[in-house]
Amino acid sequence: METPLRDTERTPDAEPPAPEEPEERETRPDPARRKRRGPGPFLLLVLPTLAVLLAGAVFLVATDRLSGLLGGDDGDPAPAPQAVTDRVDPSLLPWLRKAADRCDTLRPSVLAAQIDLRSGWSNDGAALSGPSGLAGFTPAQWRKWGEDANGNGTSTPKDPADAIMALGRWDCALAERMTESRTRGTVNGDLLDLTLAAYDQDEAAVTKAGRVPQKSLPYVRKAKQLARQYAQFDTAPSPLPGDEGPPRDGYLHRPLHTTTLSSAFGTRQHPLSGVTKLHTGVDFPAPQGTPVTAAGPGTVIFAGLTQAYGNRVVIDHGQADGRRLQTTYSHLSALHTTQGSTVIPGTTLGWVGSTGLSTGPHLHFEVMVDGHYTDPVPWLGGGG
Repeated sequence: METPLRDTERTPDAEPPAPEEPEERETRPDPARRKRRGPGPFLLLVLPTLAVLLAGAVFLVATDRLSGLLGGDDGDPAPAPQAVTDRVDPSLLPWLRKAADRCDTLRPSVLAAQIDLRSGWSNDGAALSGPSGLAGFTPAQWRKWGEDANGNGTSTPKDPADAIMALGRWDCALAERMTESRTRGTVNGDLLDLTLAAYDQDEAAVTKAGRVPQKSLPYVRKAKQLARQYAQFDTAPSPLPGDEGPPRDGYLHRPLHTTTLSSAFGTRQHPLSGVTKLHTGVDFPAPQGTPVTAAGPGTVIFAGLTQAYGNRVVIDHGQADGRRLQTTYSHLSALHTTQGSTVIPGTTLGWVGSTGLSTGPHLHFEVMVDGHYTDPVPWLGGGG
């Protein structure tokens, strides 16, 4: 009995079946499986840039600045930044000069800088009890310093002339008291710096610090920077402190019969305190009790005992070629003159000593021109 062939078995003569034709498939992608594409470079870069430019143009037009950037109607370039001096009415310049003439410490440029910092040259007042006018005087301050400077029948801080002259009086009063304190050795530093600091804070703060207080340093620095921008208001260029030379060689006589110096003018380390600072004069070594004489004619404006300088004498010699000249004599063992005395070259003021902060007998001699320390050597002649 023959076994029937299974479907899976093939006879040797059987031909393989023809392969089935593959079904044709649609080549278009399936929308459901299509990937989402992000915004192109145009949307990412160009459109935000256009939006910023558009917003900037709207701002410039709204604030009327676009014409300034592009020039005027005739195509001229934008004007240069306004100088600080352009804010000042030219009619006020004589008052600035007149106020500064009250004392040697002030200059018109300094007063202009103070007004700039105080009000920006705005004459608007604040509250009735607050600062008012260009110089920002309070009612209490005005009662002390204000007056009718231009003779128009009223005295008010809202009158620029009155305000400028009152500020000059205030500053010069501060400068005078700072000079007295520096003469007594209770404060040290540049007279203008001390005056500005006393204006910014008060005299007590300067005296307590013995120099420009830390809190006043920014104000002093800014005021002096501004003053340089107002320098054209000064009637004549002022030399830098320490640059003033004598009107002629040997204008002053030597206070001692010696040409030997133990310490010159300039920056040095103090032998006792160890602090490096300006040595404001020259030191003449001499035996204890050597007579110290006046270097020129003048009036003794101070003669007394100070903490740092010991027995000290200060002489005002008046004007020397238009500049105020003063000399000082320190560390004396004893005094032989009094305040208010008139002296001539060779008048005995005292004797060499070592009082105050001193390491041994010597004379500390200073020359001040318009309130600034300068090197005494060029002022001294060969004789005593």
